[in-house]
Formats: sequence, C-alpha cells, structure tokens
Amino acid sequence: MHNLYVPQLMTIEDVIDEAPDVMTFNLVFKDEKLRESFEFQTGQFGEYSAFGHGECTFCIASAHTRKGYIQCTFRKSGKVTEALARMEIGDTIGFRGPYGNVFPLDRMKGRNLVFVAGGIGLPPLRSLICTVLDNRADYGDITIVYGARTVADLVYKEELKHWADRKDVRMVTAVDPGGETPEWKGKVGFVPTVLEETAPSGDNAMAIVCGPPIMIKFSLQSLEKLGFTKENVISTLENRMKCGLGKCGRCNVGNIYVCKDGPVFTAAEIAAMPNDF
Repeated sequence: MHNLYVPQLMTIEDVIDEAPDVMTFNLVFKDEKLRESFEFQTGQFGEYSAFGHGECTFCIASAHTRKGYIQCTFRKSGKVTEALARMEIGDTIGFRGPYGNVFPLDRMKGRNLVFVAGGIGLPPLRSLICTVLDNRADYGDITIVYGARTVADLVYKEELKHWADRKDVRMVTAVDPGGETPEWKGKVGFVPTVLEETAPSGDNAMAIVCGPPIMIKFSLQSLEKLGFTKENVISTLENRMKCGLGKCGRCNVGNIYVCKDGPVFTAAEIAAMPNDF
C-alpha cells in the first residue's frame, strides 16, 4: 500500500498561462500503471509539491470523465506557488491525493444547474462543469455566471468562449466596474448583482458557488432571494484546505476538518459553522 505522505511523481506535459500570475498545468504520472489506474471524483483535491520548497493544495480542475491526465490551476502567491510557476514542460512535481469529498452528482441529475464563480474560484467548478457537459443529457438547463476583477483576470478564456457558443448552456460573463476594456461585450458588475439580474429560477434547481469569501457570502444571499434553499446550494471551501489529511489542524472550523469532511458543503452546513468563519 502506498504511503499517504509520500508524493507520486508527475511530469508537466503542458503549461497554460490563464491570467496574470495564474497558470494551468497538464500533468501525467511517470508510473504508467498509475497513469492508467488513477481515479478521482469531481470535487476532490490534491497536494502538489515543488521539491525543495514545499507543497500546496489545489483542486483537480479537470473532469474525472477524461482519463490519462489531470490538470491543476493556481495563482502565484507564495514561496511554493512561485517555485511551481518557474517550472517548465518536462519538469517533475509531486502529487498526493485524491483527497476530500465530492460533488453530489446523483442529486444533480435531472435538475437545472446554476454555477456561480468569481476569479480563481472557477477552477474548482470546472471539473464539475466539464463532467456535466460530458453527460449533458442527464441534466436540465445549465447556467454559468462567472466574473473577475478585470478582463485580463478571467481564466479559461478559450473555454469560456466555447461554453458561450453552446446552445445548451447559458453563459454569463462579467467583470467588476472599471475592469472592462473598450472591446468588452460581457456584463459589468459584481457577481452577486449579475446573478440576480440573470435571475435563474430555484425550481427543480441546484446552485454551485465558489470564489472569494465575500463573493460567496453575497452570492448565497442572492440565491436565497431567487428561491434556492440552503440544502440545494453547494460550495467548495478550497481556500481552507491545508495538509489534505486533517493532521495539521489548520483546516479546522469548529468541529469540522475541511480537508477530511469537505471541501464540498451545502449552504446549510456552512451556515451551521462558527459565525467568525
């Protein structure tokens, strides 16, 4: 049995610049047997190592329906991510995982889905969006509301265009006031405001939210106004994850260990967490 504390080796097959200081790695396991056998579920995450510098926690941003590789998307924001950002195609990183619970795909089948994301909060939802689109007939209407501070800060720009071109997806893209360019044709406004303007119905629907804490807070309020119950609103608390195993205690919120009990929670579960959270 593999030691949970020892990372597996992965090769960087591609590096995609998404936004200023944000990039995506396409990764494959060096061990061919592991490459073929590795499985994860949408919503789970991993620990990514820059040897000699440490490791960081990110979601697996690719869909579990697409085999042979995984993707992670991260922002350069500290010692480890700066070391990762200096890496190139062909370099080796470490990976531990998958960890965490999953998005409830069974509950989502047959329902209308509303995805609400802000900035670097789209990567944790991308795995779910791609999984749903790969099994499109299993779901009702799909609405994606995504915003960032500026046009440059939008991630997965080509994928956003592809989703917008689909006739079976309602794609709404926005930037904060002042973040638009003369060529910008999307919405201008903060994500919760744009969400209310888009006005998806809460009937037979579930909403999935991820982004900065303040965006999540006000988006949950907007969804409540639109008729979504707390049990039918889901978020992923990726920014609270640390060691992946619940050993270091830094993911602790009240009696919850986000690494072990999450990172996926309903809005009802989040509401029951300590007020200072």
